Amino acid sequence: MAATDEQPPSIEHPMLESNFLERRLYQLKLAGTAANDHTLVCLPTGLGKTTVSLLVTARRLDEVGGKSLMLAPTKPLVQQHADFYREALRIPDDEIVVFTGDVSPDDRAALWQEATVVMATPQVIENDLVGSRISLADVTHCTFDECHRATGDYAYNYIAERYHADAADPLVTGMSASPGGDEEAILEVCANLGLQDVEVMTEADADVAQFTHETDVEWERIDLPEDVLEIRDALNEVITDRLETLKELGVARSTRPDQSQKDLNRMRAELQKLINNDQSEGFKGMSVHAEVMKLRQAVTLVETQSVEALRRYFERQRNQARSSGASKASQRLVSDPRVREAMRRAASYDDLHPKYRKTRMLLAETLGLEGGERVIVFTESRDTAEALTEFLNTSFDAKRFVGQGDRDGSDGMTQNQQQEVLDAFRAGAFEVLVSTSVAEEGLDVPEVDLVLFYEPVPTAIRSIQRKGRTGRQSEGRVVVLMANDTRDEAYFWISRRREKEMERELRDLKGMADDLEAELDESQQSLAAFESGVKVDDDRAKPVAGSENSSGSEGVREQPGLTDFVGELEEETASQTTDEDGDEASADQRSEDDLEQAPPVPSSDEETIQIVADQREMDANIARELSRREEIEIRLETLEVGDYICSDRVVVERKSVADFVDSLVGGDRSVFEQVGAMARHYSRPVVIVEGDGLYEQRDIHPNAIRGALSSLAVDFGASILRTEGETDTMELLATMATREQELSSREVSVHGEKGAKTLSEQQEYVVSSIAEIGPVTARSLLEEFGTVEAVMIASEEELQAADGVGQVTAERMRDVIGSAYTGAGSGSSS
Repeated sequence: MAATDEQPPSIEHPMLESNFLERRLYQLKLAGTAANDHTLVCLPTGLGKTTVSLLVTARRLDEVGGKSLMLAPTKPLVQQHADFYREALRIPDDEIVVFTGDVSPDDRAALWQEATVVMATPQVIENDLVGSRISLADVTHCTFDECHRATGDYAYNYIAERYHADAADPLVTGMSASPGGDEEAILEVCANLGLQDVEVMTEADADVAQFTHETDVEWERIDLPEDVLEIRDALNEVITDRLETLKELGVARSTRPDQSQKDLNRMRAELQKLINNDQSEGFKGMSVHAEVMKLRQAVTLVETQSVEALRRYFERQRNQARSSGASKASQRLVSDPRVREAMRRAASYDDLHPKYRKTRMLLAETLGLEGGERVIVFTESRDTAEALTEFLNTSFDAKRFVGQGDRDGSDGMTQNQQQEVLDAFRAGAFEVLVSTSVAEEGLDVPEVDLVLFYEPVPTAIRSIQRKGRTGRQSEGRVVVLMANDTRDEAYFWISRRREKEMERELRDLKGMADDLEAELDESQQSLAAFESGVKVDDDRAKPVAGSENSSGSEGVREQPGLTDFVGELEEETASQTTDEDGDEASADQRSEDDLEQAPPVPSSDEETIQIVADQREMDANIARELSRREEIEIRLETLEVGDYICSDRVVVERKSVADFVDSLVGGDRSVFEQVGAMARHYSRPVVIVEGDGLYEQRDIHPNAIRGALSSLAVDFGASILRTEGETDTMELLATMATREQELSSREVSVHGEKGAKTLSEQQEYVVSSIAEIGPVTARSLLEEFGTVEAVMIASEEELQAADGVGQVTAERMRDVIGSAYTGAGSGSSS
């Protein structure tokens, strides 16, 4: 009888499909820790961070119940996680749902109620939390994939804060191959997500090493031809000239064209100070600074990308300079004789860029001589990705992989197109993937024989993410192309230094949760027990089970050990991973007293102040900050008029001083049209002009601005209010809404209270009131069906033909239209 390959042992668990997940000890150890506390999991790319999160989710759903939420930064990554979870979990596929911007807000609210596992992009969840469409109260496990993004104002931070505050029994897992370039950055991620343990495994760990192979890193030095250097030198000459102007203004210390980004940022800050002090030199300098930045981008393209990328960039600059409202920087740039000569030389250059030549040679070696099957080429530039794909297709089967946003002269890829390309690459349908940064983070790109960096990456995180695409199942190779005596060299050495620093930091952080918590100050630690006054012991800043002021999170530490996943693991392994306090009560034995300490879920009939905010206002922090207040409920909608609605008579249009002036002189819709529409529907239109320097914008005479303000007040009956900034605006909105709703007993209405509506407006009003679908969806339905009557008699399937109408919305509409009327007071609201 022929011998057969022995199948590796699998992980068995009540929530997991049998014989689906290979048992890897390092994943089980990480999951055992992550199931017991809010944990940062650091694992090299391609070694199954998602599996670790899946194991924790399976345990929590089995032992605690509730709902699981997994967040990932891109739509393709969200879809990939959903496909994996549907295969692995013993949960009906329709209970594992995907939330992206492609799913309508109303459909998301309905799907959330029925879902067991939600996969989502963070911006969507942030919007739904701000708009009070969902509650995190019953989410028992929340995963932040690629959690190194949790810095600044990224949506992860707001969601984490709300999760720790709102969830009855929270558990957070953060996952990344590269959480930060230094200890401070890693600590910031932990603080923002409320993480209290750090678990790091590298290729050096024995449990991991057997699943990885060596990855060689090589760098290929490229000499640029004389013609290319002459184009660069001509552009640098213009940069030097412009820096001389900035030096005369006292903001530039040197006229060298290779200024660091730090120095350029400092110059901009100093110019802004001049502007704030009403000095005209500041405006002149800021325009020159903008021109320097454009020129530096041109130099970077010709040095590190290709002459073709530079040609495309120049063409965009020419188009911008010809457009209405073009900036002086754009016009000055394309009119300078030296820049025009550089453009002419770039247009006439017909030789092959040496990086193109080297790329083709390396691919021929890998795919031809060495018998390789797949190669990924990473580039910073979409122009390069497109031009290089076109060039490589003359010798290989190559496809581009770029982001979803459309840019001037370049169409993005839809989510479906991205998924199709990845599936085809995984199946071996083509051999070369030319990608921008969209393929760096977490996507299940198969192991490849070569990762080619078309240019060095100046950050450790991105370098590690990209290298992680090779060396998983077989020996891989990484090659970095560097143009000599260019920014490439500087970026390469910066990347090398930062990468080594990150590796050292991860080694230092490994297993030192105690020291990590000591680094987190009291305000940072409080995320894990937001506004709940948690008692902590002397050794570790953790909630103590049974304390009087329990956070509702203590059950996390009381979870059973690692053996729940593996059944019969070796005794030594089990002893290493079982909780020290083995006699503590398990999660399902917690007392009712403990559960009563969980954060209260606000009652739906509790009286709150409502403010309706336009979806587009999420670019500012106002709605987000207001949603943090218990007394205020924010609703996000796509508003026909205004940015905020405080009652049935008060609508607010918010403008920064720059936006206000811009709306006077150009744009698709002037401020007079906007306020006119507001006044037709609301009796008290309000315009908030936010910020300082109203009369110093765009060389417009102050009297012209005063005339516009007077017209808005006198001709349109609008109140004009000035605020210092977003915080001031937020407080003003809260005050107006409170006065309207509490003192004047006004209700909030997105339709307003006044005005004789046109026939079209009446039709939109009637349709928008069906199941409260709103004006945008109503217009889409009327455009699809033509009449109100046709909308009323359409079937569920027919209704879904309109943009923005999904199955859930169609069902709700048919339920309202087709259900028998049972009389006032006898029906029930959903």
